[in-house]
Amino acid sequence: MEDKESQQFTTPHPKFGEAFRFWLKLGFISFGGPAGQISIMHQELVDRKKWVSNERFLNALNYCMLLPGPEAQQLATYIGWLLHRLPGGIAAGALFVIPSIFILFVLSYTYAAYGAVPWVASIFNGLKAAIMAIVLSAVIKIGKKALKNGIMVSLAAISFIAIYFLKIPFPLIVLGAGLIGLIGSYFLPAKFDVIKGKTAADFDAGYVRICEDPVECHINPSTRRNILLVIAFVLLWLVPVVMLLAVTSNRVFFTEALFFTKAAFLTFGGAYAVLAYIAQAGVGHYGWLTGPQMIDGLGLAETTPGPLIMVVQFVGFMAGWNFAGNLSPFTGGLIGSLVATYFTFLPCFLFIFLGGPYIEKFRDNPKLSAALSSITAAVVGVVLNLAVWFGLHVLNPAAGSFNWFAAAIGLAAFASIQWFKVGMLAVIAASGVIGLLWYQIIA
Repeated sequence: MEDKESQQFTTPHPKFGEAFRFWLKLGFISFGGPAGQISIMHQELVDRKKWVSNERFLNALNYCMLLPGPEAQQLATYIGWLLHRLPGGIAAGALFVIPSIFILFVLSYTYAAYGAVPWVASIFNGLKAAIMAIVLSAVIKIGKKALKNGIMVSLAAISFIAIYFLKIPFPLIVLGAGLIGLIGSYFLPAKFDVIKGKTAADFDAGYVRICEDPVECHINPSTRRNILLVIAFVLLWLVPVVMLLAVTSNRVFFTEALFFTKAAFLTFGGAYAVLAYIAQAGVGHYGWLTGPQMIDGLGLAETTPGPLIMVVQFVGFMAGWNFAGNLSPFTGGLIGSLVATYFTFLPCFLFIFLGGPYIEKFRDNPKLSAALSSITAAVVGVVLNLAVWFGLHVLNPAAGSFNWFAAAIGLAAFASIQWFKVGMLAVIAASGVIGLLWYQIIA
């Protein structure tokens, strides 16, 4: 039984239904690529709902940044798993992408059948300006909590310079930061171990007490559990592949399944690193779509909720649309969309459910904590890089031009969030409406 002191700081655990509703809402508002989605989750889960502490959030983010695939979707899966075990992780990870599957399919079909739709793009121009402000606000918040001293600030600055100017691959930056933190833990432990475990002050601030008991809270890994997870993953992968071979005469879908599975396992560095690999293969190697179509697909993916890597659904759609065989283009596009999405995201759940217990079990180890503190500082630099990259694309969409409309909306959104504490949903909705009205005025 918990003593009175621990009871004093314990708050009610969110019910599964409450968390389910949040993950569903997140699936509809998670604009802005990984930087925007991480920012939204930090603001909602840490600052507003206080379901997890900042330390817990950053610990999960560090691990997800090390994995191949979409880090924001994996972060949602990780936190969902923390809160409600496997069902929570499946719900969070699936709902993170399901709304965008429907939206992007409609946009992909409209694009393939009728061409681009200007008024839809105008709405998302306003949304992207708001997300730019949310990302900047998140960089400031995470930086204040993670950059506790000059060493951490220096690591963040070096990380930003390395990835933005020197184009050093992200995994190398993360590994280098972790190694620096591990070495620093021997010589300057107080300077490097700055991401501490939760304290009474965290609970006093209202954070939910989760995973304090290793048996009840599922953080104790076991060989039996790992074997069962791998068997389940193999079956979930193998059965659809066999069905694609047995039911469809068109091998393009089977080829998609193999390619997007490989991409999910081999592409490190987040969505931006994955895009180049997928574009090269989809356009150059397989010829599923043209270069201009790939660029248009990236634009559609950027303007829909969900991870930016959802562009794989557009690639899969165009593959099925252009190589439908004896199927209708609509049916081919539908199957191609689902195949690309399913096989891209399936491995993400395996990574979290296998690795999460180990990350949680050893998170209080001083040496690991110092390494993760350094990685967190490096991640701040990387998120700043994403914020700059995203901001430049929003403010400077074409060479030599400047989007004054987006700049004005972004500045207003930032002021609303940072100083006037306006709700994020209200800011996003207002920005989308303003984008549509602006299009009506200038059209």
